[in-house]
Amino acid sequence: MSHAHDDATRALIAARCAAFPRHDDGLSPAGLKRAAVAIALVAMEDGSAAFLLTRRSPRLRSHAYQWALPGGRCDAGETAPETALRELHEELGLALHAGDVLGILDDYPTRSGYLVTPVVAWAAAAGPLAPNPDEVASVHHVGLGEIAPPDVFDFTSIPESDRRVVRFRYEDDFIHAPTAALIYQFREVLAGRVTRVADLEQPVFAWK
Repeated sequence: MSHAHDDATRALIAARCAAFPRHDDGLSPAGLKRAAVAIALVAMEDGSAAFLLTRRSPRLRSHAYQWALPGGRCDAGETAPETALRELHEELGLALHAGDVLGILDDYPTRSGYLVTPVVAWAAAAGPLAPNPDEVASVHHVGLGEIAPPDVFDFTSIPESDRRVVRFRYEDDFIHAPTAALIYQFREVLAGRVTRVADLEQPVFAWK
């Protein structure tokens, strides 16, 4: 697929998201707290499409300085898209609206007690970002071409679980689940494939 940030790419991603058979059977909260994250697609300086990734602020009480998609816990009465767009604005100053949402991917249950819903959204003409330093240490633009090669994701094992641990290689680092799992499924949706990720494991440091 093209990686340009243009109407054709927007239409293609919207179509792939619409065709994706979202799976939520057996993933009802069951004690998990609802949360949502934004896979927010913006334009880079060269005109290509990228999604926004953050390093969480070291000031945060949980998961400090970990890689994350913009997002957070759902407030009472909020839908997942409402939460994702609100958090995107609070964390990065990027204001998108319901009409900018292209689709919703599978829920992912985390070891720390959340059921995370990924919301794919398109920023047609985003201005400069304004990261909130209380929540965000840095912001990164990950081009769609960067997640396309088969070798940027790998799977390993840990003695504490019989589930596979997914990892995404980025900037000489490894990004783990839940973020890596959500990005991996997004990559698969872009390619027109249906790949489930709820059973992909997180490293032990992310269990709390």
